[in-house]
Amino acid sequence: MIICPSCREEIEEQSCYCDQCGQALQYCSNCGRVGTGRRCTFCGGLMAAPGAEPESASVASAHPTAADISRTFASERNHGTPPPDVQIQGIPTLTLYNPSLNIRMVGINGAIIGRRQGPYQQMFEGNMFVSGAHAQLIYKPDSGWCIIDKHSSNGTKLNDRELLPDIPMSIKSGDIVSLANINLQVTVS
Repeated sequence: MIICPSCREEIEEQSCYCDQCGQALQYCSNCGRVGTGRRCTFCGGLMAAPGAEPESASVASAHPTAADISRTFASERNHGTPPPDVQIQGIPTLTLYNPSLNIRMVGINGAIIGRRQGPYQQMFEGNMFVSGAHAQLIYKPDSGWCIIDKHSSNGTKLNDRELLPDIPMSIKSGDIVSLANINLQVTVS
């Protein structure tokens, strides 16, 4: 477990986002400490998103960051092109989609889903039924991909069953996740 540098709450290691406040997290490429900003306040090493290689001044990162993925989804959701390959080693790819609304999200461990926070906010920013920080996706080695309701105003459902806030529920291929008034089909591969 690590401590979020923003809200000081305890969260799971290698999370991309704090599950309490939604803050994007970065890790020092030298010492591995969590933090925010460009340089580690402990050793001065470059900060990078989990799984990303540190960027040099002339070479871009080989692994997409949550911000890269968010920008890509925002530009691709209306064009119907497949999302980038964001599978992290050992974690199956989670996809949540609704073809009639042109929504296609690839799961990011620790990511907040909401209209004001997280890498998917462009998909939901115009929907007033979706809370600012509505739900969260996490991957647990023992139970696979899970979704957590984050005290949303209009609720999160899994296969038409209302989720209790802050309790992770396993999701699998064929499930339907409902965020307020939006239904999303689940595939895990």
